[in-house]
Amino acid sequence: MSKTKDKYEMDMCSGSILKKMLIFAFPLMFSNILQLLFNAADIIVVGNFAGDNSLAAVGSNTSLINLLTNVFIGLSVGANVLVARFYGADKKKELSDTIHTAMLLSFISGVILTVIGLVFAKEILILMNTPENILDLAALYLRIYFLGMPAMMVYNFGSAILRAVGDTKRPLYFLFLAGVVNIGLNLFLVIVFKLDVAGVAIATVISQTISAVLVVICMIKDKGVVHFELRKLRINREKFFGIMKIGLPAGFQGTVFSLSNVVIQSSVNVFGEVVVAGNSAAANIEGFVYTAMNAFHHATLSFTGQNYGAGKTDRIKKTLFTGQACVIVTGVVLGGLAVIFGRQLLRIYTDNPVAVEAGMVRLEMICGTYAVCGMMDVMVGVIRGIGYAVMPMAVSLVGACGLRLVWIATIFRIPEYHTIRTIYMSYPVTWAITFAAHVLCFIIVWKKLTGRIR
Repeated sequence: MSKTKDKYEMDMCSGSILKKMLIFAFPLMFSNILQLLFNAADIIVVGNFAGDNSLAAVGSNTSLINLLTNVFIGLSVGANVLVARFYGADKKKELSDTIHTAMLLSFISGVILTVIGLVFAKEILILMNTPENILDLAALYLRIYFLGMPAMMVYNFGSAILRAVGDTKRPLYFLFLAGVVNIGLNLFLVIVFKLDVAGVAIATVISQTISAVLVVICMIKDKGVVHFELRKLRINREKFFGIMKIGLPAGFQGTVFSLSNVVIQSSVNVFGEVVVAGNSAAANIEGFVYTAMNAFHHATLSFTGQNYGAGKTDRIKKTLFTGQACVIVTGVVLGGLAVIFGRQLLRIYTDNPVAVEAGMVRLEMICGTYAVCGMMDVMVGVIRGIGYAVMPMAVSLVGACGLRLVWIATIFRIPEYHTIRTIYMSYPVTWAITFAAHVLCFIIVWKKLTGRIR
């Protein structure tokens, strides 16, 4: 049976895996980069036109935003796996029920996040040891940013559904338009209207709303398998629990990862606002490398889901090896370039030489070893695509998050190691340990899977 009824869909169950994975991954890679540009534009504009305090206020929110959103973004992973599986198995009714359940769930998730952000913004920032001189600015940015959560969730779920059937091109088009609007509004609201962090937050909310509206219109007008109708919006009990079974562990894992990053951000905060500014700028640069690698995590997730649904287990192992090769090349090349040109890139965000050097410490420690993180994520993508959600969650929580928190509570507390470099060193160490554990998990899963198929 052909799975190419729509020009944007992709049959991942036949043909060259490498060729199709690259076709899938490159638009997604550029989409991820454009999404990062939303935050990058915020940081660059406030850093150049509002000062280091505003830069630190915006940047210090990144780990907190990830913490509060990851549970719900994790649910979109559940939607992706279910849609890919039903698409691979050619089960049209189950596919439609999953899509409409997921889209309604996305909006509800966004509303919940908006309430949390509006009510608890300042209290959470205080718990994170956010410097007092940037606290009010950081809280203002966060509250406005979270007004756009329903739109952000709708876009993330919609694009996850499109990815599951191989469509990574249309989300790229939507984000490109929204990104242009975001950058234009940033400059206009900050430079002309002097709105500081409020201006960049408003610009982000508007651009997120544009991308969400476009993805919904796309799905409504689509005549293929991802066709969406507002009148069919309802929670299908079976599909809801199917999404939760895979998505909740993924979201919980992402949240605990972010929690460990919040702890690390709190440790960074004690070194003062200049180091926080350098850390924020470096984290933003490193985000571009991560999202490029992360495209192959999503590729392996969708490819594994489709092939598992179609019963083609022989292609799952090939998907794993192909994804690993791609992510290693991407991580080594882009991570190396980020380190080599680090100072020039950091000066785009701030002209403070102390902040630049603080940022370089982070780039050297993290971007220099980022390929290991990508390898870890590809392992997780394949294991989740098969339908195992709790196992990779447990391994990641213990191997990465738990060890990272132990590192901060022990080694970082030793006076001679109480440095910013020691904080960053916790990342590559825990990535390597967690990757090795995931490899062992995949071997166990693979033996169970092939034994059951026989």
